[in-house]
Amino acid sequence: MPIRPLTLAALLACALPVFAHDYKVGDLQIDHPWSRELPPNAPAGAAYFTLHNGAAQADRLLGASTPRAEHSELHNHVHRDGLMKMEEVPSVEVPAQGEVRFQPGGLHVMLFGLKQPLKAGEHFPLTLEFEKAGKVEVQVQVESAEARVPTGHGEHEGHAGGHGHGQH
Repeated sequence: MPIRPLTLAALLACALPVFAHDYKVGDLQIDHPWSRELPPNAPAGAAYFTLHNGAAQADRLLGASTPRAEHSELHNHVHRDGLMKMEEVPSVEVPAQGEVRFQPGGLHVMLFGLKQPLKAGEHFPLTLEFEKAGKVEVQVQVESAEARVPTGHGEHEGHAGGHGHGQH
């Protein structure tokens, strides 16, 4: 029996949110939020995405939260005294008509106290809060460890085995 156009349209409408991986709030676009699959005992993970600002003025990412973790922080890798360290940052400016990449070895959202393991193929909600654009909930796609090529700056998940603010 052939699928009728209305039935097909209804099926596609239900399926599209699962495949949508770009989000928009105001003049900001959030592209492909993702995380890496981690071992079951990993206490922390990270989320990555790209922010595009189409506005004539800058905005600022103030924070992030998810029910999958006890708390979340904005982090960046910095080079200090010849070593790469991770530090919490209070906010991240998204320049007017510009973009900011959250990626391994750079800016990322650190997820502390994971409530369940991050498994490839699943997704979880992450709420991003912007100074001007407000809050937007995105779905973070968990990808296998092999799905992304390292940036050459060191992978963040190598530090997921334990975290104390002095252990960067």
